[in-house]
Amino acid sequence: MPVLGPHAVASLKQLSDSLRRELAFTKPGSDDGLLPLNFLLGELEELAAAQPFPAAFAAALATPRRCLDALFDRGGLFDPDSITQLQTWLAWLPQAVAAIVAAAPLPPFASAPATVSAANAEAIAVIIPAAPVTSAAPDTDGLLVLDPTLDPELLREFLNESQEHLQQIELGILALEKDPADNATLNAIFRAFHTFKGGSGFLHLTPLNRLAHELESLLDLARQSRLAITPAVIELILAGADATRQFLAALEQRLQIRPLAGEILLPLAALLARVRAAASTASAEPARHPTTASTVPTAPAPALASSPTSATISPAPAAAPTVVAAAAVAAPGSQFLIKVETHKLDHVVDLVGELVIAQSLLAQQTDPDAWDNTPLARHVTQLGRITHELQKAALSLRMVSVRGTFWKMKRLVRDLAQKSGKAAELATVGEDTELDRSLVEEIADPLVHMIRNSVDHGIELPDQRVAAGKPRHGTITLRAFHQGGSVIIEIRDDGAGLNRDRIRAKALEKKLLAPDARPTDTELFNFIFAPGFSTAETVTDLSGRGVGMDVVRRNLEKLRGRIDIESQPGRGTTFTITLPLTLAVIDGLVFGVGGQLFILPTLSFRESFRYDPALISHLHGSGEVVHCRGRLLPLVRLGEHFGHPAAPDLDRAIIIAVEADQQVCCFVIDHLARRHELVIKSLGELFRPNPAVCGAAILGDGRVGLILDVNYLVKCRPAAPPLPLACAA
Repeated sequence: MPVLGPHAVASLKQLSDSLRRELAFTKPGSDDGLLPLNFLLGELEELAAAQPFPAAFAAALATPRRCLDALFDRGGLFDPDSITQLQTWLAWLPQAVAAIVAAAPLPPFASAPATVSAANAEAIAVIIPAAPVTSAAPDTDGLLVLDPTLDPELLREFLNESQEHLQQIELGILALEKDPADNATLNAIFRAFHTFKGGSGFLHLTPLNRLAHELESLLDLARQSRLAITPAVIELILAGADATRQFLAALEQRLQIRPLAGEILLPLAALLARVRAAASTASAEPARHPTTASTVPTAPAPALASSPTSATISPAPAAAPTVVAAAAVAAPGSQFLIKVETHKLDHVVDLVGELVIAQSLLAQQTDPDAWDNTPLARHVTQLGRITHELQKAALSLRMVSVRGTFWKMKRLVRDLAQKSGKAAELATVGEDTELDRSLVEEIADPLVHMIRNSVDHGIELPDQRVAAGKPRHGTITLRAFHQGGSVIIEIRDDGAGLNRDRIRAKALEKKLLAPDARPTDTELFNFIFAPGFSTAETVTDLSGRGVGMDVVRRNLEKLRGRIDIESQPGRGTTFTITLPLTLAVIDGLVFGVGGQLFILPTLSFRESFRYDPALISHLHGSGEVVHCRGRLLPLVRLGEHFGHPAAPDLDRAIIIAVEADQQVCCFVIDHLARRHELVIKSLGELFRPNPAVCGAAILGDGRVGLILDVNYLVKCRPAAPPLPLACAA
């Protein structure tokens, strides 16, 4: 086989690493990472077509392509089978890359089964990607044969507890990197790995138990001052935490398939050898001032000793993760957390919503002034207060702080800065800010893409910062706070700011902007959210493909949120994300069109004004437009859109301006009611064919209001007039 050029070799290795990194964001039931994987695979296919790769390599590329195409056909949500397929291929890819670079024969590739059934589940092995194994000997240190007699509920509780421990470990390592003499943090990391050793041993998870034991021994040497906390040791402990996370992710995927059987292969030989080598270099002499070792309990986590059907009670997480015996008694005044399945909380919220509606109907259908029995009026009023407080309490059950999500970004900034040769750190503000649990889970992926963008495009190289009179270390600030019934998340960096000229040139190149257009900064900055838009001069594994920011916008649209940009040259950029507190309740404006009530999310509302025929114009090929503050905005008559035969009374009609996807559009409505906070109800199959409606809510008088999908209505409107940025937000 011909020898590849250095550029082709670098591209091949880079794409291989990027694909493995993106796969880490995938999880069953989510589309996180699907578009980046598709783009990266496309780049790899193009590279394979342009280079003299072996035919077997091109044939192996068909496996992930079939998998991703099938995912797009099924709606774009990952499932355990598809993730297993991709993991199997990505476990083979680094070895194939090494063989191609060395002009050696490719290793054989056998794809995982496409479907999983009870008959073949025992034969499936979940393989975690790792670097190519140079030794011919099998890596038996990382092979786990699952025991079908294990209780899946015990494993699931172990996984839940482990995520908290991993988070504390990672934060502790980052703190220890800044202050290697921090004995309290060192002890906390040691205790966490000790907890992993005890729990994994109880569940016979031998590879994880072996890894935790070796890392615990290494950390114990550091506690005795016989091992210095050097950057190499920090990297080693982080590698151990990463391997633990990968193992737990593979175990979680395996839990979704019945029966619980098969194998999980965690390539551990190289990592364990590095840990043992580091431990062997420690001084054999006892320390003069050894770190005080904390007492470490040896019992498994309470989740392992409790009944699978009972709620698990554990202490509130503190700075140092600990294990508490199942029979532990709470000290007076201490706080405990009780874990409840999410669907039970959803059921409570639904029932409370029905109670609120019933109470509102009772208050609407009675006249307190006409009551002869004044105690009844007092009781109904008191019922209203209690119902309102009960609704707030029920919704608060699903509220969690953003602390965990913010803390994960600290590791991301550290790794990205080291890889890009930059000096950057993350500062967090408002970690106790709470919002709906489902929102916290959904914003993780957008934040990852935006943090990447800030490090790669925002923060300058250290020498450039010094030359500009800035500190060598750049700072990215992640801030969350409540404002007007919404949650605001800011991502601010003190870097170079957005390059207006470069964005304009790229917009002109992609024909997103007319040559004679004079857009405002806000209009220009919004182009970075366009699909495939990137100002990077070269494609790296951090950015350059124009995928990340497009993913951010689409994910925020699904959450009924929006994003705004402010940037100053040389001073940095601020991205402001506005989100609702919860997806179970909508803060919306109620209005009527043709006898039907509709609900518009408050975040989409811009302004309203009286209908005036003098403001309406007709543009050929673009339909109706309305003159609003010196701009031409598309006009949609909602009555006609929903097929209402009667025209509204235009003398009393109102025009409302709405915003979605960085575009502004106007609706003609009959009347505008007041703002309401309403419980969202899902619609049945009857309304599924109508994409303009995304839900419903029952109003206080018992009538039903349909919640509009503003994004769809703005996109399906008549084409915008051919004026530069006339309809851009």
